[in-house]
Amino acid sequence: MSFTAPFENTYAALPPGFYTRLHPTPVKAPQLFAYNHGLAELLRLPKAPETELAAVFSGQTVPDGAAPLAQLYAGHQFGSFNPQLGDGRAILLGETVGRDGIRRDIQLKGSGPTPYSRMGDGRAWLGPVLREYVVSEAMHALGIPTTRALAAVLTGEEVLRETALPGAVLTRVAQSHLRVGTFQVFAHRGQKAELKQLTDYAIARHYPDADGAMGLLRAVCAKQADLIAAWMSVGFIHGVMNTDNCTISGETIDYGPCAFIDDYHADTVFSSIDQMGRYAYSNQPRIIVWNMAQFATSLLQQLDDPAKAVDEATQIVHAMPAQIEAAWLRRFGAKLGLSDPQPDDTPLIEDLLTLMQEQGADFTNTFDALARGDARDQFVDRDAFDTWAARWHARRDSEDDPQTTMRSASPRIIPRNHRIEEMIQAAVAGDTAPFTRLMQALADPFQTGETDLMRPPTTAQRVPATFCGT
Repeated sequence: MSFTAPFENTYAALPPGFYTRLHPTPVKAPQLFAYNHGLAELLRLPKAPETELAAVFSGQTVPDGAAPLAQLYAGHQFGSFNPQLGDGRAILLGETVGRDGIRRDIQLKGSGPTPYSRMGDGRAWLGPVLREYVVSEAMHALGIPTTRALAAVLTGEEVLRETALPGAVLTRVAQSHLRVGTFQVFAHRGQKAELKQLTDYAIARHYPDADGAMGLLRAVCAKQADLIAAWMSVGFIHGVMNTDNCTISGETIDYGPCAFIDDYHADTVFSSIDQMGRYAYSNQPRIIVWNMAQFATSLLQQLDDPAKAVDEATQIVHAMPAQIEAAWLRRFGAKLGLSDPQPDDTPLIEDLLTLMQEQGADFTNTFDALARGDARDQFVDRDAFDTWAARWHARRDSEDDPQTTMRSASPRIIPRNHRIEEMIQAAVAGDTAPFTRLMQALADPFQTGETDLMRPPTTAQRVPATFCGT
């Protein structure tokens, strides 16, 4: 076919035990729903008619130069180890080096069954495809490391879940799809040679200055500490922080049961499968440390004498809480207009969050209102806010330009859960306008004028639970 992308397939050059080579399963009638032209340009992909793009990014046809495969990995899912997971409904087409010099994977999600499907159909329906498309691109616009969405394609087929739903395929782009679970599968099997080869590959691809396995651990821990603080600063709840959803690159991956907080509560949970609150908003810093401990355990297995490195690995992982706290302080300090927040500022931030929780204040709108000077109206007990604000003003008055600092740290708009659900329902009914409008507004989250999209949900609009969508 004429669509020829500049693919480079370094992961496919690893031994066959790292993956299974196979083509996507063809679909009935691919139709392009959305295409990210800016990202395609960055990836140096050729321009092509919509019919050709639909064929390529549904898996109907495999472009020249691609080396399609399903990756192998394991993972802890809600704390329980599964020794073999893998891409059960995804195919990695290959990699391109973008105009910015960064290598990225191009992967199809919902492209049919693989040897790792575990009795699943390997397909996706339109709802979770559009959720991931919207939220991942919103996260990118917020400046938070994330996988990105290149295309959404309708398949012309139905997918059977609780009912028959329209099928779709998402094209996901990531700096790589290496996960903690990718290392776990070889560590669990005692395959030291493969584990060492994977470690060398990850270092060469992501952290060329890292010194061996412990250097890789240190670099990934630092990336993940910053990522979690970034999530917290915009009220994001991942919802399924399993080790197979924890990337080595430090990108947010897998927008399944994710959501953004409306009225603030530290223990908010949206995921329908997180019955015990393991991945609640406030628990995310602890979970990432736990995930990195599993990563450390896996990395140690490749060493001839792992006992010698246990102390170093322990120190690296135990340093993470302080790293997260420092990154959290920087992020939330900026939301209060503090260009160089100090540990003594932590109570000021925490007292505001406590006040917000006690009064049910909206997370995003409260910080936006602080930046614009009208936050008092976000609180029922305005006297309580005034008492806190007096302390804040006394601290902030020493800053040169607090308004600019605040406005660059606090978005005006986020992809609120009820708006996503409304958009999905409209798309299923054939109306693409809400999707287009939401994407346009979220592309500029710090300056948007779409005031109705900024409003929290009414009681009737609330979406209390999100679902994996698989």
